[in-house]
Amino acid sequence: MKIIDWAIIFVLLATPVLWILQLHTGDVREGHRLQVRYTTALHVAVQDAASALNLNELQQYETGYGSVKYMRTDKDQALSAFIQTLSINFGIVDDYLSQGTMMAYIPAIVIIEYDGYSAYAVDLSAEGSNMSKFSHRWRPKKPYVYMDEYGNSIAFTLDDAITAYESSTGQWYRGKMDELQQETNIPLLQDARTFDQVRRFTIINSIQDDLAGYMNRHNEHAMRLGVNYTFTLPTLSQEDWLNTLNDVGVLVFLQGIPVGSSYYNNYAFGGGRVVQNRPLIGGVDDITGLKYQYREMCTQRYRGEQIFANRRDAAAKGYYEIVCP
Repeated sequence: MKIIDWAIIFVLLATPVLWILQLHTGDVREGHRLQVRYTTALHVAVQDAASALNLNELQQYETGYGSVKYMRTDKDQALSAFIQTLSINFGIVDDYLSQGTMMAYIPAIVIIEYDGYSAYAVDLSAEGSNMSKFSHRWRPKKPYVYMDEYGNSIAFTLDDAITAYESSTGQWYRGKMDELQQETNIPLLQDARTFDQVRRFTIINSIQDDLAGYMNRHNEHAMRLGVNYTFTLPTLSQEDWLNTLNDVGVLVFLQGIPVGSSYYNNYAFGGGRVVQNRPLIGGVDDITGLKYQYREMCTQRYRGEQIFANRRDAAAKGYYEIVCP
């Protein structure tokens, strides 16, 4: 055979392969774009929700009651801010049907409070005698409670303030751990290092156990809606768990949204403490044309276009939050 014949055969064989590879590359590129978009939208919405936690109207409800970590929280206000911002970023702010569909991919929203946690998740509610349905609702706030082998119980907080019950005397105590060491014989209060380890483990384990149950219940709900995805509790990094124990805040899981040939699975935590932020810049990536919002100290600089006071205003203008290293 002549060289030209071999060339024709090669082209005939290679063209379908190259075409398939091109399609796959396009799917991967689109999947990555969606991953970035959803992650940015999730982080912005969670930060707005966390900020809304402490928008208290009355001065006597502001931070400062015995602990720098104490803060009166407004769960409904935080939930409303989260849904509003996420809907803006998803382009469904006025589409309540689509917002309902969006909630099918959010198995749990957890509010980490100073002395306990609350979760917004699906639950089975009865309607009449023969009908029931799943709906999102706030679960009752649960304290961070630990009980030892002697029947002593301790309700932890995000710092060393506790409420303790001593089974041998039937007495209740309330105060700082080091202050109660001399007043009670509860073993855990006699060692500060062990106390802190048990406190952290109790808080993390309590939240994880409940989240696993919420995920299972959400799977039943999602199945009824035709969502072909199994919701599971992802492994949170040690840094993220430490962040949840250092501040009142919001923890949200977003899972199961199709992105190319895979599914989106992520979570975000936002602290509710008020901080003084540097200017927020809205810039454009000249390569992709995507718009991002970032702080001045961000090394991933884009072509700056606008200055915003907060993330919500930037998100409303179509700027996605970029996570800087």
